[in-house]
Amino acid sequence: MAKVKVKTHSGAKKRFKITGSGKVKYQHTNKRHRLTQKDTKRKRIARNAGIAEGANAPTIKKLVPYL
Repeated sequence: MAKVKVKTHSGAKKRFKITGSGKVKYQHTNKRHRLTQKDTKRKRIARNAGIAEGANAPTIKKLVPYL
């Protein structure tokens, strides 16, 4: 019996990328608007990409199986 193809979650494919080593990479929040009143440190930390850890990474990998 043939393997069933899995649909990619449209929202997840826009938000996450899988790195070469298999980790899940995402962009931090709070960098879109009202930046003048946010602390510089908060904006600087949000500039860098984050890595999904723990129980979240396997769940995200199921949502984006072909990336």
